[in-house]
Amino acid sequence: MGELSSTLDSLAADDLHAMFGPQLLGRLGELLRQQNRLAAEITRTVRECDLTGAAEHDGLTSMQSWLRGHARVSRGAAARLVGNGRALEHLPAVAGAFADGAVTAEQVAVIAPIATDERLAAAAAQDVDVAAIESSLAAVAAVAPHDKLKDVVQVYLAGLDPDGPEPDPTEGRSLTLSRHADGCLSLRGQLDPVGGEKLQAALESIVQATRPKGDTRTRAQQQADALVQLADNALAAGQLPICRTVKPQLIVTIGLEDLLDPSSGPGAATTGFDATLSAARARWVACDATVTRLVLDPDGQPLDVGRSKRVVPPHLRRAVEQRDRGCVFAGCGAPTHWCDVHHLLEWIVGGETSLANSALLCERHHTKVHHGFRVDRPPDGRWRTYRPDGTEIAVPAVP
Repeated sequence: MGELSSTLDSLAADDLHAMFGPQLLGRLGELLRQQNRLAAEITRTVRECDLTGAAEHDGLTSMQSWLRGHARVSRGAAARLVGNGRALEHLPAVAGAFADGAVTAEQVAVIAPIATDERLAAAAAQDVDVAAIESSLAAVAAVAPHDKLKDVVQVYLAGLDPDGPEPDPTEGRSLTLSRHADGCLSLRGQLDPVGGEKLQAALESIVQATRPKGDTRTRAQQQADALVQLADNALAAGQLPICRTVKPQLIVTIGLEDLLDPSSGPGAATTGFDATLSAARARWVACDATVTRLVLDPDGQPLDVGRSKRVVPPHLRRAVEQRDRGCVFAGCGAPTHWCDVHHLLEWIVGGETSLANSALLCERHHTKVHHGFRVDRPPDGRWRTYRPDGTEIAVPAVP
C-alpha cells in the first residue's frame, strides 16, 4: 500500500501542461487500465469482507451498509460492488480480464446477472456451457462498446429463458429518490404493467380534474404536479401508517427571525428529509401549516420531561431529530423516520427523558448499543461510537 501511495504521489506531481495530445491520451489509457486493476482488487477485498462478516466489527450488518457509511459511496454503487464480488466467483474469465485491466467494473456489473443462482441452475438444466459463454462475454467486453455488451448479455439471458415464468410483479418494481444540493429530488424507477397502470390512473384523474383554462404546463409538468397532489391528499387524509409514533407530515424547520424576515433568505430552512429550503419557500409552506414553537433553551418550551415519562413525547423527538439529523452510530446515518430515540443513560436506572440524554438510533444500532456498543456525545458536540472492547469506530475523512 505504501508503494501504491508513493506511485500516486509521483503521478500527481507530473506536469500535464508540458504534455501534448498523444502523450496525454497514452497516459490516460494506462491510468484507466490501472484503475480497472485497482477496482478488481477492491472488489476482491470487498468479497472477502462479505464472506467473513467483517462489517460486524464496526457494528454494521453488511458490506453494503459499511461501504455507504465508511467509504461514502451511493447505495447503488455499494450494491454493485458487493454484487460484482459475488458474481466473479462464478466468472473466472471475466475475473481474469478484470484483474488484467481489460474489463471495467461497469462491464462486470453488466455480465454479473448471468451468474445468479437461478440462471446458473437454468443453464445447468439445459446443458449450457457457462464457462464458454462467460469467456466469450469477457472477450466482447474487452473490445466492444458498453451498449453492445449489454445487448449480447440480454440475448443470452433471453435465450436461456425465452418464455419465462409469470414473474412476481413486486420483484421488478424499483424507485430511487436522489436528493440534489439545492433540495430538489430526482426520481428513477420501474413498475410492472399492473402497478404502472394503477399509478397512471391515479395521476390522470388529478391531471384531468385540475386543467384550468389557459394552462400552459407541459405534460411532464402536469404529471409531476399530480404526483405532488397525490401525496398532499394522502397526507391530509391522515390515514397513512404511523411513522415512529408520529403521523407522517411535511416538516420544515426554520429560525423565527428567518421566518419573519421578508427577504428571500436562501438556505434558511431544512426539511425532515434533510433538504435545504429558502426562507421564502418555508414561509410558503407555513401559510397553511401548523407552526410549532420549538426552543432548545431553558427559557422556551421545556425539553426536559424528567422522570415522569419514559416514552419520548413528540416535541422532544422533534428536537432530537433536529439536532442529530439521522442515526448517530458511526458510518450509519439512517434517516430520522427509521430511528428510535435512545436514552443514553437508561430510564430504568435513573436516566431522564431529556434532550441531553437522548440519541437518535436506527433499529439495528439501537439494539447494538444495548448489547455492548456505546454512543457518546462529549462537549464538542460530535457523536462518537465505541465497540464493546472500548475502541472507537472511526469513519475516515478520506475513503
